[in-house]
Amino acid sequence: MAKVTLTPDSGFARELMDAGGESLKKCYQCATCAVACPMAPANHPYPRKEMVWASWGLKDKITADPDIWLCHNCGNCAELCPRGANPADVMAAARNLMYRDLCKPAKIGKLMSKRSGLPILFAIPALLWLIVWAIRAACVGSWFPRTADGRIVFGQIFYGDYTIDPIFMLTFFGAIYILYKGCSKLWNMFKNNDGKLLVIGPTKPWYWHLGMLLWEEIGSHKKFDTCTTGPKTGQPENSRKIGHMCTVWAFICLMVVTAVVAGGHWVGKVFPCISIATPMPTLFPVKILANFGAILLLVGLFLLTIRRKRQNPKYFSSSYQDWYLLGLIWCIALTGCFSQFFRLIDAVHCAYFIYYLHLVFVWMLFAYLPWSKLGHLVYRTAALLYVRMYGRG
Repeated sequence: MAKVTLTPDSGFARELMDAGGESLKKCYQCATCAVACPMAPANHPYPRKEMVWASWGLKDKITADPDIWLCHNCGNCAELCPRGANPADVMAAARNLMYRDLCKPAKIGKLMSKRSGLPILFAIPALLWLIVWAIRAACVGSWFPRTADGRIVFGQIFYGDYTIDPIFMLTFFGAIYILYKGCSKLWNMFKNNDGKLLVIGPTKPWYWHLGMLLWEEIGSHKKFDTCTTGPKTGQPENSRKIGHMCTVWAFICLMVVTAVVAGGHWVGKVFPCISIATPMPTLFPVKILANFGAILLLVGLFLLTIRRKRQNPKYFSSSYQDWYLLGLIWCIALTGCFSQFFRLIDAVHCAYFIYYLHLVFVWMLFAYLPWSKLGHLVYRTAALLYVRMYGRG
């Protein structure tokens, strides 16, 4: 008979409790959570096994478990748990620790995991963009310049060619590289945890699985409907599908706008016929899409915030990671809208200052993405791709 040696780590169990899983020790392994979860497959249920591993402090098992990324946090397990152990909160706590520890440099992960790190995280881009502002102000002779015809054009200070574009390109592709390294590490952890897997029968290529899950998880949000098919708990259903979908599609709209404007700017240097000048006219199609995306983002954020505020604290808790991401996106949306508003009403000082803050918050979103809850979008996709490739579609 094979022997398995377990190495409990009480320190890791305490870390989980500190990261949002305060109710962990209430669990007495009745398995109600695994039965109640509408997302868990019958041949590989969760979150009962995760609750066992967490209680024992089995860090290697938890961190190498793809199932912690598959939870939709619908709350069925928490509402039906007879002991109030809130397994969904424990799963979320495990993810919070992964955000902190998965990617290097670890220092940023530690700063991102606690409120006391926020001033430092804010100060880095605030100083960066303030230096850019000061240098450009010295070049043009004013901190709040206008064009020759009196218009407010943010590019006079934050010029795309030498400031915004190179800084954000380095930041974005740097974050992409760090995410790639994190996903590679995560994938290897999954493989090492499961041992050598053998798939019997015909298989589909990884890109087919990726395309399908991107449509189901991001395009249509079909899986959010599955959350409502679980056992009735007696608690009001509080789906976040609409708010989540509005937010995701708003980001897609704004990404398209950014790509079109950047393409029009850089490619337009070679082919002037497709050049796009900024600021764009209000009725320009790309500007209409940008404003539509902004409105959609505000609607999504409002719905998600109201839902989170209305959650019953008996069954759900919101961690610092939850509020950090929601608050940061609110800051991006509001500063983006108000910078345009102040520009249109010709309030030059307010316009430049709010736009400066907008750049700070957008930089924070991208630069800290691998260590934030937004990274969940990437890590969850990697976990879903892994389990689908090995027959758990």
